[in-house]
Formats: sequence, structure tokens, C-alpha cells
Amino acid sequence: MRPDSTTATLEAEFRAWRQRRMDALAAPDGWLNIIGRYPLEDGAIRIGSGPDNDIVLPSGPERVGTLLQNGSDVRYRPADGGPEQQLALSKSAPPRFTSGPLLLEVTTLNGENALRVRDTRPMPDEQRPRLETLPFDPSWCIDAQWVRLDAPHTVEIDTSRSIRTEVEATHKAVFEHGGQRFELLATHGSPDRPQFVFRDATARTGKTYAAARFLFGEDVTDTTIRLDFNRAVSPPCAFTDFAVCPLPPPGNVLSVRIEAGECAPPAH
Repeated sequence: MRPDSTTATLEAEFRAWRQRRMDALAAPDGWLNIIGRYPLEDGAIRIGSGPDNDIVLPSGPERVGTLLQNGSDVRYRPADGGPEQQLALSKSAPPRFTSGPLLLEVTTLNGENALRVRDTRPMPDEQRPRLETLPFDPSWCIDAQWVRLDAPHTVEIDTSRSIRTEVEATHKAVFEHGGQRFELLATHGSPDRPQFVFRDATARTGKTYAAARFLFGEDVTDTTIRLDFNRAVSPPCAFTDFAVCPLPPPGNVLSVRIEAGECAPPAH
């Protein structure tokens, strides 16, 4: 448990974080409202709900516009006659544009682009998944050692869509719990919010999502990082088939049960 907090304080912080988590899932750019993901090829690609488009959307305007792709050069030409937009491709912040209630973005993975589409109209409460969490456990709120690797090394990561990719790892978190030593490699995220993709034995029984859970480090210093496993969450691919999520590297697959964090969501 964090040395500077009481159990009551940690639990109150957890409840506030939990509400933010639920709000983010249901936000216009959350993971509950994605209606499609479409691989892109070079050329002019017409988008809209009309049947004569190259990408036929399940909802939204009959004519959204046209994507013009030539390798890494991607432009968007709105159907309403607005100015053509140059889309600056980025793995961390995909370029976005809107059309009516739709939020569209061009994602990039392994140099290949795809169009991801969200319908931002409010989702009825009855359609939102009812997420449960394991009981809050302050012992899983840990100040771990933040250890720089001798040299950055490339890690090959599989994904939920069997699209293998490579990431560069620079740090690992090292800690003890229940008399056992753990080392988790950070494979994604940012320097101030490293992301750990892990799987533990609770996934074998369906208590937590089978593929993996995500945990984001907090309060990072040169030598320490805070890991609160009560805030471990199911990945986007647990909520939609239109997400591509990383799977854990071998060292982040744990034989123990981490009885903290988000349970597997019901079918959505």
C-alpha cells in the first residue's frame, strides 16, 4: 500500500477513478460506439451509408466524403464541398474528421492504414455494459522500482487481430507482493504514463478478460513508479471487434492470481 495514504483515501480515489473510467468508455471518442474499421488501399475511397460508396457505413450521412491515399499521403475531401484536408498520420494520435454524428479517424499499424468510425450519438443506458470490479485491495497499490534496461530492445508483440508488430522497450517495473518477486515490462504508453499489458491466472476462469488487461503506471520518477492493480482494465478489444489491441509479452504472463481490477465485461 502507498505509504502516504490510508485505505479510506485510496478507496475514495479508486471510486473517483472508476467514474472517470466509465465516462471515458461512453465518451464520443470512447470504445463503446465504434461502428466499423476498414482497411485502406491506395486510390480514391468514397465513404458514406449510401450503397454506391466504396466503404458503406451502417449509419450516418449517405455521402461523407472521399479519402485519397497514396502511400503515407492521405487526404480527406468532404462531400459538402469543404476544403480538402491533409491528414497527418500518427500511431499515437490518429487524425480525425467529422461528418454529422460520425467521428472518423485514420489509424496506422505496421505502416498500413485503416479507417475507424464512431457514431457519437448518446448511447442509451441499457446498451452500456455493466462493468464489475474485483473487491478493492489496497495491498495491490504498489510503489515499484522503475528499472532502466541496459539498452533499449525491440520486442515483437502479437495483437488481438493476429497482426504482429514491434515496439521498443526501455524500462521494467520490479516489485514484491505476497513474498514473490515480479517484473513487468512496459511496452506501450508514454514516459509519464507507461502502459503494461499483462495476463494473470484470473483470466483462465473468465473472471478477467482472457486476452489481457492494461495497467498504466502513475507518479513516475527516475527510479520509482506507482502501480495500482485495482485500476487494471479490460482492453478496447473486450468491448468491440473493431479494435486492435496488443497482447502481453511472455514475461508479463503471470501464473498467480491478481485479485484486483476490472472483471471481464459482458458480451457487447
